[in-house]
Amino acid sequence: MQSQELMSAKIAIEQPSDADIDLIHAMLRETYWSPGIPREVVARACANSLCVIARDDAGRLIGFARLVTDKATFAWLCDVIVLPGKQGRGLGRALVRTFREHPELQGLRRWMLATRDAHSVYAPFGFTPLEAPERFMQIKQVAPYGTKAS
Repeated sequence: MQSQELMSAKIAIEQPSDADIDLIHAMLRETYWSPGIPREVVARACANSLCVIARDDAGRLIGFARLVTDKATFAWLCDVIVLPGKQGRGLGRALVRTFREHPELQGLRRWMLATRDAHSVYAPFGFTPLEAPERFMQIKQVAPYGTKAS
């Protein structure tokens, strides 16, 4: 059953405002995947991605997700965050659902994401472990923002 708060949340694909970037940055710089990330990096990432934002009745940001995509073959889901006190109510799933159902994102060959602890959030949308992880390669900077991930 969905909470009343989730049903009243406004969820839409939109670019975050400067005030939204301040809040998104404050959250992301504390995450395990982007500790210490500079605000200007968050702003640039948002400007070059599709973003979905959940807002409460007063228009305040309560959830955010970002999608890096060419809208033709590939999408990387990242930076899914729900503000403390708003978690556990289905907002994260609603953010992902907004992307997965968006008309311009249908028929993509591959959707990807990385998570340390939220597999159960993404599995209902069809995300599974990589079939052949040995085929994938990466270049990873250990502490690109000066702080090591935990």
